[in-house]
Amino acid sequence: MSVMVSLLTDSLERIVREASRLAHSTKRSTITSKEIQRAVRLLLLREFGKHVVSEATKAVIRYTR
Repeated sequence: MSVMVSLLTDSLERIVREASRLAHSTKRSTITSKEIQRAVRLLLLREFGKHVVSEATKAVIRYTR
């Protein structure tokens, strides 16, 4: 279980680091969902990244209803 926690923590840290870099390159002071989506697509395998973004978007829509 600790291996899975470590893997997820590492993945989230990489995504946040990349999203931060993207926000900085566009001179934004905050990370938006657009930067998070781009970071996921850049860091994860092509089809897997698309699937993750799609499922996360569906989850947010369900949560806001």
